[in-house]
Amino acid sequence: MTTTLDARTLMERLIAFPTVSRDSNLDLIEFVEKYLNGHGIASTRVPDETGQKAALYAHVGPQVDGGVVLSGHTDVVPVDGQAWDTDPFEVVEKGDKLYGRGTCDMKGFDALSIWALVEAKKRGVTRPLQLALSYDEEIGCTGAPPMIDAMVASAMPRASAAIIGEPSMMKVVTGHKGGIGFDVHVRGFEVHSSLLHIGVNAIMFGAKLIDWCNEMNAENAAGAPLEMDAGFVPPYTTLHVGMVTGGTAHNITAKDCNFVLTFRTVPGETGQMWVDKFEVKVAEIAAQMQAIHPDTGIDYQRKFDVPGLKPEEDGVAEELARQLTGDNAVNVVSYGTEAGQFQERGFSSVICGPGDIAQAHQPNEYITLAQFKAGEAFMERLLDTLA
Repeated sequence: MTTTLDARTLMERLIAFPTVSRDSNLDLIEFVEKYLNGHGIASTRVPDETGQKAALYAHVGPQVDGGVVLSGHTDVVPVDGQAWDTDPFEVVEKGDKLYGRGTCDMKGFDALSIWALVEAKKRGVTRPLQLALSYDEEIGCTGAPPMIDAMVASAMPRASAAIIGEPSMMKVVTGHKGGIGFDVHVRGFEVHSSLLHIGVNAIMFGAKLIDWCNEMNAENAAGAPLEMDAGFVPPYTTLHVGMVTGGTAHNITAKDCNFVLTFRTVPGETGQMWVDKFEVKVAEIAAQMQAIHPDTGIDYQRKFDVPGLKPEEDGVAEELARQLTGDNAVNVVSYGTEAGQFQERGFSSVICGPGDIAQAHQPNEYITLAQFKAGEAFMERLLDTLA
C-alpha cells in the first residue's frame, strides 16, 4: 500500500520536477500515475505527438454522470534570468509564505486535487470526483484540448462541473478573455543600406504591423466597453508583441523579421473579428513591400487559439463553487485559462483556486500558507458535498 501523502508534501514532490514548458513533464506524470495506482486509482495518459509530454486524467466514485472534475496544468514558466533567493524547484517556507516555481501557478492546486482524489477513494463518494492534469498551458493552452477530447470520448462518466484551479484567491471567477496568437515572419529583400530605396527592410515593415497594434489598443481604450466587458481590466481587447528578432548587420536591409503577435479578446467581440482585421492589415503592408520587390511578403501561422470563458446562466460549476466558498461577487479576469476549453466542449466551468495571480511567473513565486490552507478547506467541503 502506498503511503498517503498530505497536500503539502504532494506539492513539494510536484515542484521538485522542473516541468518548464520547453521540457518534458513525463517524470511528474509517472509519479502521479504510480501514486494514484498505489491507492487503487487507475489513470489514463494522453501523450502529445512527440511522446515527450502527456496529460493525465482519473476517476473515483460510482460510474455515473454528474461528478466534478478538478483541472490543473503541470507545466511552469522558465526561471532563466530571474533572481531567486531560494532554489526555485524546492518548496521553502519563510514567514507565512511557501516559495517555489509553481507554488501559486499551479502545482499547489494540482497537489490539493491529487490529495482530494485519494481521499475520495478512501472515504467513498456518491458523486464522482475526477482529476485532469494537462501540459503546455503556459505556451498557449495547447495540451488541454486533446486531453478533454479523450475524456469525452472515453467510457468515463461525464462530469457536470469543471473547476479549473488557477490562482484566484479562492474567488469564484466566471469569465476570462480569449487569446489568439500568430507566429509572424516578415520576408524582406537584402541590399546595402545606402540603397535603401530598392531594398525591403523586414524589420521596418514589421514595425508597421507592430505599430498597428499600438493604434488598435489606443482605439479600443478610447471606446465605451460593452456591459459584458466592463468588468475586465482593461475592459477592451488588447494586442501585444513581446519579442522581435531579425536582421544580420546594421548596414544591410533586414531579410527577416520574426515575432509573435497576440490578442486578448473580450467576450463582447469574436476572435474571428480580430483575425479578419489582422489579415487585412497584413495584406496592406505586404502589398507595400511587393511594390518594391516581388519576392517579399508576410507569412503567419496560428500559434494558439484559446476561447474565452463566458458567464453561464444557472451554471452548475458556479453554483457549486459559490456554495463551497461563500463568494457571491462577480469576478472576471483578463488572463486566459483552460476553463474556456472545457466550457467549449460542454462542461459547466468555473475558475477557483488558491494564490494570487500577481505572484505567477515572478522570481520568488510564492503562495501564502493561509491561501494553501483555504484550498485545503475547499477540498474538504467538496468531499463532504460529494459524499
